Amino acid sequence: MAFELKQVVPWGRTMDEYILMFSLSEDDLNKSIVGFGDGPASFNAEMNSLKRNVVSLDPIYKFSRAEIAERIEETRSTIIEQTSKNAEQFIWNEFSDIHTLEKQRISAMNDFLSDFEDGKKEGRYIAHSMPDKTTFENGQFEIGLSSHFLFLYSQLGLEFHIQTLEEMLRICHEVRIFPLLNLNVEESEVLQEVITYFNQSHQIDIIKVDYEFQKGANKMMVIKKKHL
Repeated sequence: MAFELKQVVPWGRTMDEYILMFSLSEDDLNKSIVGFGDGPASFNAEMNSLKRNVVSLDPIYKFSRAEIAERIEETRSTIIEQTSKNAEQFIWNEFSDIHTLEKQRISAMNDFLSDFEDGKKEGRYIAHSMPDKTTFENGQFEIGLSSHFLFLYSQLGLEFHIQTLEEMLRICHEVRIFPLLNLNVEESEVLQEVITYFNQSHQIDIIKVDYEFQKGANKMMVIKKKHL
């Protein structure tokens, strides 16, 4: 089935959020980083302005800036309405209220849109659907980041998660995934099976992070190949 933009609910996060979600140190930020499913986050744009190296992969990057902007506008009110209805599922520290959240998300997505065309030309935004094999070399990136993609969409199934992680781990020295919950804000159904599958050949750590917007969503997985 062809990937269609109408399937996407774009929602962008900032560099500050990435730093907290993935416990990115100053040293980490100077490493080569690839983001899987970054969507309209401003992380790449903000990192590029600081002369740091990030490549973002997402199937929505095959669409034009105007098409993505239109889809953001089509869905923003629905997302805000749903978040407002389920406000008790969130911790309102980082964002004081729903209006502050909307303002920051729209700001992040506008930063992304402003950077998108230049970033595509520079090879920083690449249209790609996981788990298809990428064109990158083995171990090309020091860190891979998966924000609100793996585990969150547990309905994609165990095989999808395994194949996607295998490709991530082929091109990255380590992969960090946040959050570890599904869309119902419960531990992802495939989490333990993924850990079991990769545990023999990889070091897997579950680490608490200094970020919690959805209640209970305050842990990331760090996975890297064991040194034998």
